[in-house]
Amino acid sequence: MEQDDPAEALTELRERRLGALELLQAAAGSGLAAYAVWALLLQPGFRRVPLRLQVPYVGASARQVEHVLSLLRGRPGKTVDLGSGDGRIVLAAHRCGLRPAVGYELNPWLVALARLHAWRAGCAGSVCYRRKDLWKVSLRDCRNVSVFLAPSVLPLLEDKLRAELPAGARVVSGRFPLPTWQPVAMAGEGLDRVWAYDVPGGGAGEVVSSGRPIQAAPRPSSASVLGAPVSLAS
Repeated sequence: MEQDDPAEALTELRERRLGALELLQAAAGSGLAAYAVWALLLQPGFRRVPLRLQVPYVGASARQVEHVLSLLRGRPGKTVDLGSGDGRIVLAAHRCGLRPAVGYELNPWLVALARLHAWRAGCAGSVCYRRKDLWKVSLRDCRNVSVFLAPSVLPLLEDKLRAELPAGARVVSGRFPLPTWQPVAMAGEGLDRVWAYDVPGGGAGEVVSSGRPIQAAPRPSSASVLGAPVSLAS
């Protein structure tokens, strides 16, 4: 049996170590790059918001957008997306006739990206993206509201919606349901599911004074809200 050449073995060992070092450097570089993107895109908006109210940006999927529109399509009045991110829901809402459509987003980079998407779609003068903290936006003139927020902030959002939304307004929550409100309709399955909630009569603020969560109308059958074909207008 031939014996390995010690010199060749040492050379091979050094090459392996160098490869591991390169791999470590690449991983470190990727981590720094990811942090740089996070700091550039997300940090500017988060700096003004208390930690408990911060919600990381995760764009809605095409299926989620379709489900939101299926529960809002045909409704009159102002439509807003709270934490509108790259603006895809606002743009899709405008395209399917929900007008005016407005997005509120604190991060300036995401607002710029949303406006770029609207310009590329030929809708720059038709949709509106405003750089505002969603917690400081008045909802008293809104008839349709979409939200894709983290569960940790939804109880606080319920308080804001109760206090400000007019009677007859509809809220559609994606990914996570509102914790105490009862939905009147649902669409989609799993992570793509969205829930719709209607504000009862009596005017903005009345539900708050009673201290009771919004009570929904009787739930429709699952066949009327689940599995129905939905098309996204272009």
